[in-house]
Amino acid sequence: MSFLQFVEGPLFYIAATIFIIGVVFKLFSLLRLGNKKDLSTVRGSGIGGGLFALFRHFIPRRIFLRQTFYHVVAGYWFHLGLFVLLLFAAPHVAFVKETILGFGWITMPRWAFIIAAQFAFAGLLMLMVRRMSDPVQRLISDRGDYIASGLTFLVMLSGCLALQQSHDVLRAIHMLLVDIWLIYFPFSRLMHTFTFLFSRLYTGASYGKRGVEL
Repeated sequence: MSFLQFVEGPLFYIAATIFIIGVVFKLFSLLRLGNKKDLSTVRGSGIGGGLFALFRHFIPRRIFLRQTFYHVVAGYWFHLGLFVLLLFAAPHVAFVKETILGFGWITMPRWAFIIAAQFAFAGLLMLMVRRMSDPVQRLISDRGDYIASGLTFLVMLSGCLALQQSHDVLRAIHMLLVDIWLIYFPFSRLMHTFTFLFSRLYTGASYGKRGVEL
């Protein structure tokens, strides 16, 4: 078994298992915390407030846009670019078809991959620069934030280098970094990928029952 076969086979399955078990355990632990009894008078719908808060915050409010414009642009560029790359890049779809599901779906052309990658890289680098340069962001950031950003950057960079498929070494390095990223994910700030949903729903439901619009 070659190193490429190892990182795309046994090590990937181990990493994916740790990822799934870790994420499920963290989310289950979060849900087990429960909620204190709300003694305030119910003036609105908690469910409606939670759903409204979840979707409302995907659209920046005009009153705060000037102060948060940089963060909004960088965040959307990175997250949307990465989402498109993960789901529609031809190598990713082929890997899912051959290794996991047995079937694939329509992939984006090479030019679209390049554009999405540029946006994702630009957004991530902008967020990293802001974290290091902004006094408040620098104060509330710790080692875990920088490790998560740096590891994600390396995964994306190695993936772009492996796109040429000219050397198995580049593909193996990319897959090794992906495996490390999957293992690290449940124990890091990367968990916000899932936990932000619960946070927004909880906050929105709490305010919704009080009749307050977020």
